[in-house]
Amino acid sequence: MSYAILPSTSKGRVPFSDGETWYRITGDLSSGVTPLVVAHGGPGATHQYLLSLTAMAADRPVIHYDQLGCGNSTHLQDADPSYWTVDLFLAELDNLLDHLGIADEYHLLGQSWGGMLSAEHAVRRPAGLRRLVISNSPASMPLWLEAAGSLRAELPAEVEATLRKHEEAETTESPEYEAAMKVFYERHVCRVVPNPPEVAAAFASIDADPTVYHTMNGPSEFHVVGSLKDWTIVDRLPEIAVPTLVLSGAYDEARPVCVAPYAELIPGARWEVFQESSHLPNVEEPERYVAVVETFLRGEA
Repeated sequence: MSYAILPSTSKGRVPFSDGETWYRITGDLSSGVTPLVVAHGGPGATHQYLLSLTAMAADRPVIHYDQLGCGNSTHLQDADPSYWTVDLFLAELDNLLDHLGIADEYHLLGQSWGGMLSAEHAVRRPAGLRRLVISNSPASMPLWLEAAGSLRAELPAEVEATLRKHEEAETTESPEYEAAMKVFYERHVCRVVPNPPEVAAAFASIDADPTVYHTMNGPSEFHVVGSLKDWTIVDRLPEIAVPTLVLSGAYDEARPVCVAPYAELIPGARWEVFQESSHLPNVEEPERYVAVVETFLRGEA
């Protein structure tokens, strides 16, 4: 594993809703090469754990941003829970594309929740979207929970018992729950232990302000009790009309049962599995990940 995070060429903030969206650009937007926009996961994480994708800036501009409520963007801890919706984040993405002047031509890569968001964006058939990468994302949260259940059944009995005890008691903030949660995460979220600094920073950002994550997801990756618990895009996937690459890891918490609808229902979609990775192949197999994505964006596969 080796990769370098390239410094940004520029950074900025764009007004949106009740705050501002922060972004960073690596590369030159005036180069004439179609830029790549990167949507992070969570909901409620940050761009940091996807900074390995700056490696692609040798070929094209790469744009990272922090979604509202996260990282360097405006935090709104007192917002009513109903404020945090899929439509809010879709509007934020549109606003960013318009602000940067790239709404007429761009590629989009979404990781985990970012892939869900990107699929929601793509089914609306935006005129400027050229190619779509859906990375480590479920097409349905009920299917995600089915996958999580199967993976939890493989945990040591005492770990699963600890998780269940605290979930039933609603004491998921306890150190004991967090320790048990870590066992799952080291198997199925990021197998590089200790986590790379930018991955650790993204997790720390959720811990520092879990507003969005707890509201839309829940207390952990596998205990989804937030507003997204019934989300699905399965029935709308045939509406996506751009070349699409679907990515997942062999040890991924996004098991095939919840990823397969993307590959099966998006016309012409291609599915690539990273055999040495879990949920973050961009840091677990970074060189291959960048090569696979860049080959796809060039139209060579």
